[in-house]
Amino acid sequence: MKSSPAFLLAPPLPTQEAEDPWPFAAHGCVRSRDDVTLASLPRAHYRSALEIGGAIGLLTEKLQARCDALLSVETSDSAQARAIHRCRHLSHVRFQRMNVPERYPEQTFDLTLVSGRGAYWSLPELALAQQRILEHLEPGGHLVLVHWTGQARDMRCSGHEVHDSFRRLTPRRLHHLRGELEGTWRLDVFERL
Repeated sequence: MKSSPAFLLAPPLPTQEAEDPWPFAAHGCVRSRDDVTLASLPRAHYRSALEIGGAIGLLTEKLQARCDALLSVETSDSAQARAIHRCRHLSHVRFQRMNVPERYPEQTFDLTLVSGRGAYWSLPELALAQQRILEHLEPGGHLVLVHWTGQARDMRCSGHEVHDSFRRLTPRRLHHLRGELEGTWRLDVFERL
């Protein structure tokens, strides 16, 4: 894995009362992380993408330019309201309040992006998420994971645990294309076999 000091700030803890439960817009590290994430995509364009953990839509707004259709799912009402407002002019972007892996969209995707959300899953939820992601990721489709590698009070596993659990699915179910450790963020890109 490549390592560089590009991302230095830890993500803030969400709060129920805040209009923006994660003040992502104020953190340059997240904008940098999003740029690295987009640069890591193996294809220039995707037919149908799923973003798990869309938050306030900062990455959603950038990712949409690379997709014919994009579904962004989020558990926080206030964060998703901000994302919907941010992307209101983008007719090919849809939003759904959904707690993955408890629920999962029915369609298939050629790109699935899990940005930070996996660290809030328990180990059984992580196993279920893997199953559902693989069931709905088309052969040859790409899975991108990007997570903070630190630990916060409300996280149920570390970013490393999330990424390592998917690495264990290679080479039988996934092919690992790229791995980077950028400061306190880890990114891995996989292709569905």
